[in-house]
Amino acid sequence: MLRRIDPPPATRAGRPALRALWCDFADLDIYRLHALLRLRVDVFVVEQECAYPEIDGRDPDALHLLVEEEESGNLAACLRLFAPLPPPEGDGHCHLGRIVTAPAWRGTGLGATLLELGIAECSRAFPQADIHLAAQAHLREFYARFGFMTVSDVYDEDGIPHIDMRRQCAASLSMA
Repeated sequence: MLRRIDPPPATRAGRPALRALWCDFADLDIYRLHALLRLRVDVFVVEQECAYPEIDGRDPDALHLLVEEEESGNLAACLRLFAPLPPPEGDGHCHLGRIVTAPAWRGTGLGATLLELGIAECSRAFPQADIHLAAQAHLREFYARFGFMTVSDVYDEDGIPHIDMRRQCAASLSMA
């Protein structure tokens, strides 16, 4: 499943036009897979100086959102979404993770757009499921702007302080 999202995320004047795509792992061609892994390693391992197994074996089970520059195809941002698994295998929540914006695109609002697209897909596909994410603790206020509430104490994950956050499901929010 390779599904383009229309309209694409808005960009500022002077910036390349973007396209956003939802992809199953099997639909990632080798160039998109390389770009996805490179961006995540460049940011999470190299930039954040965190030696950990970025290629964790979970990508084949995820749906991937790629935001690419329309003309060049350069990856500007991405995230992965895991469908809710009922207990005992899972907790019944959608999970968003590996949320990352390329350095050249930071400060443009693309991170907010990326998160909005992730929330929208969870709400569309799984309206009864809350959305969970493990956030770097310094981003707590950013995620709170989108309705995420802190549900854990700060904990260490690979040398970086994290917190668990949860957003109520679309069905609950529409009844409120």
